[in-house]
Amino acid sequence: MHSKTIHFQTYSSIRIGPKVDVYIVEDTKDVKDFSIIGGANNLLVGPNPPKLMMLSKKYDYIYIKENKLHIGGATPSGKIASFCKKNNIANFEFLSHLPGKLGGLVFMNAGLKEYEIANHLIDVTLQSGKKQKNEINFQYRKTDINEMIFEATFSLQYGYDQNKVKMFHAMRKNQPSIPSAGSCFKNPPNDYAGRLIEAVGLKGEKVGDMAFSTQHANFLVNYGNGTFEDAIFLIQEAKKRVKEHFNIDLECEIQILEKGLQL
Repeated sequence: MHSKTIHFQTYSSIRIGPKVDVYIVEDTKDVKDFSIIGGANNLLVGPNPPKLMMLSKKYDYIYIKENKLHIGGATPSGKIASFCKKNNIANFEFLSHLPGKLGGLVFMNAGLKEYEIANHLIDVTLQSGKKQKNEINFQYRKTDINEMIFEATFSLQYGYDQNKVKMFHAMRKNQPSIPSAGSCFKNPPNDYAGRLIEAVGLKGEKVGDMAFSTQHANFLVNYGNGTFEDAIFLIQEAKKRVKEHFNIDLECEIQILEKGLQL
């Protein structure tokens, strides 16, 4: 049982957050009632976060056994994409353009359009044991998993498709390259969060060094010295304006970790 000091200003993709002692989980019996973090690619950490834990690097692995793909919860998406390319494995091409670690990708059913991590999933290993795919409620960018994900296994199909990689690259072209936490809001049914944010006049809106990107309005970007408070102000303003104009409740895709804050 040990912890590691993480400075979220450098560790998180949005480059915001304090230095925090994060508890490292080596085994299922080590799990505490703490908030779970992974690669911090879709995370906004406040000045007073709850207690945090993350999987140890021993869960950073990927291998083939009995015609299944076994992937540890701490395995980065880039490593998965590279392994699949090297071994001519299909269905994971989209991960070459989707940052994150396997646990977080499964937890939020990450994907690009209809290409989702759940599509070829067989089962997941949680603290409470193994769960089959049909025991988990997978929806658009969310699941009902509320435990740490130690491993997931996937069906194995061969035929890595370079054309899909090009297609996914083109899909990501309009997304900003400066620090962000990915999509700020989930797309509401039959609409797009980016369109709604732009329609209420917030595309390019800047508060301090935080802004809704001029490239894609659903990306909250940090121009250098952005703060948690400025990020929250913009998130709340977008929710308020979209509710007033369209009567739509935008739901955050970004995970916000701050004691006592409800959005």
